[in-house]
Formats: sequence, C-alpha cells, structure tokens
Amino acid sequence: MQDSSILSFKKLCVIGCGLIGGSFALAMKAAGLVDQVVGVGKSADNLAKAKARGAIDSEVGSAAQGVVDADLVLVAVPVVAAESVLREIRESLSPDVLLMDVGSTKRDIVDAARRVLQGRLPNFVPAHPIAGKESSGISHAEATLFRDRQVLLTPISQTDPRLLKIADSLWSAIGGQVRQMTPENHDATFAAVSHLPHLLAFAYFNSVLGHPAGADYLQMAGPGFRDFTRIAASDPDVWRDILWTNREEVLKQSMRFRQALDAFEHVIRRGDQSAIETLIRTASDGRAEWSIANARTRSGR
Repeated sequence: MQDSSILSFKKLCVIGCGLIGGSFALAMKAAGLVDQVVGVGKSADNLAKAKARGAIDSEVGSAAQGVVDADLVLVAVPVVAAESVLREIRESLSPDVLLMDVGSTKRDIVDAARRVLQGRLPNFVPAHPIAGKESSGISHAEATLFRDRQVLLTPISQTDPRLLKIADSLWSAIGGQVRQMTPENHDATFAAVSHLPHLLAFAYFNSVLGHPAGADYLQMAGPGFRDFTRIAASDPDVWRDILWTNREEVLKQSMRFRQALDAFEHVIRRGDQSAIETLIRTASDGRAEWSIANARTRSGR
C-alpha cells in the first residue's frame, strides 16, 4: 500500500459480499483505487453473483486465505460474527494492512478487536457507513451507495494515525462525508436516532397485527402509516444483532421515550388541550428546525 497522498491498493479482500461489502468493492473499482478484489463468504451462489456483477475478481474458501498479501481488508459480516472472523484472519494479515469493519454498532467490535487482534490492533480502523437500504444483498449493491452519505470512523487509542488518515481519504474518495467519533459516543448516538426508531416501528406494527381487527385497520392505512412503519420491513437478522449488541444504549433511549410518552398520556387523560398542543408544538417546531439545519448542512451553507 502506498502513502495516503497516492491512494491505491493492490489487493482488497472483502469478507462478506452483501450490500455494503459489494458496494464498497464496486465503489473502489469505479474510483480506480484497487487492482484486485477477492471475495470471501459462506454462500458460493452469492459469491458467484458478486463476481458476475463485477464486485469481485475471484473468490477463496476462507477468510484467512483471502487476506494473504491484501493491503486492504473490509470485514462486512454481521456484528456478532465479527470476532470469529478477526480471530481467523489475525495471523494472515500483512504488517501494513488497513483493516476496517462496517458494523452498525462499534463498542462490541472494538472490544472484540482488543481481545483477538493482538499485534495487528493498530491496523484496525472501525467504520460505519450510514448507507443502508431496506433491500439487502449483493443484488442491490451499487458503486454510488456511499456518495454524499456520512461515514463514521471510530478509532481507538491504539489505531495507527497513518492508517486512520488513509481510511479517511479512502472513504472520501468514494463519496463519503467522513466524521470521527468515539465508539461509545457512536453507539449512544445511534441508539437515539436509528436503533430506537426501528425498535418502535417493529413494536408498533406488531401491536397493530396483534389486534383482533388489525387486518381491517391495515386496509385503511394511508401515507402517514406507511412513512412511520417503513423501517419495520428491515432485515430481521441485521436488526436482531444491532439491538442485541447495543442493548444497553437502546434500553436507555427506550426509557427516555417512555417518559415522553407518559407525558403525552398524562395530559390526554387530564383533558388538558393546551398542554397537549404545547407538547405537539415542541416536537413540530424542533422537527422543522432540524430539517432546515440538515438541509443547510447538506448544501454546504
């Protein structure tokens, strides 16, 4: 691997050729940043699809074999599987390799890396591209997936500053808007703005389905219901792992939400229309201000 001013990689090994891993490989190829891409995965059929789509050039039977001589490795497996992958590849990693993951929670993967990577821990730059879709899998991968999307890097004290700089440049080169934060702050933040909303959507839809008249209710559902419950269609395996690995922060946010819901229920029971309006207006004004600020940030103003 060359220095960060000449961003180029000879061999990328993608472990987990799904939506994110496949899109990363396609983006790296489209940007001309890599000479060869090797794919690793459990499904031969999926690897064949990744090869047919041009995401990978070849596939190998094991992660340990795939990372040999790689100067860039992306671990794109479910968070709960990451530790076993790191353990498998540790002895085969090159001394100067840039090793990244793309997990949606960071403290678990960082703890796993500290447990198993040993001398290769400085090579690890934890990453989280905020670029998912409702539809997963290599069939939905695209080279532009990370364009204008936030990519969060969560380095630890042992992370090699040179490799961190290269990781920042790499994600920027394929369109990402890179930010850095601690693993702890990352998990607390995303429990609030992503993980809890998914939990609420799952629970709310289940409550409607479980009602004796639920099927009739769903026939009457309009755009508001569709907007609110869209994320309830998310991948169950992915979200099982996210809610489990970040359960402490999710439960903290759930308690805060219960307090906010209790406040609404209290004033509704009391029949206090003014208080109901005040709570709604607080949310409505806050949402509007956030939307304006978000639009300004995206436009660069």
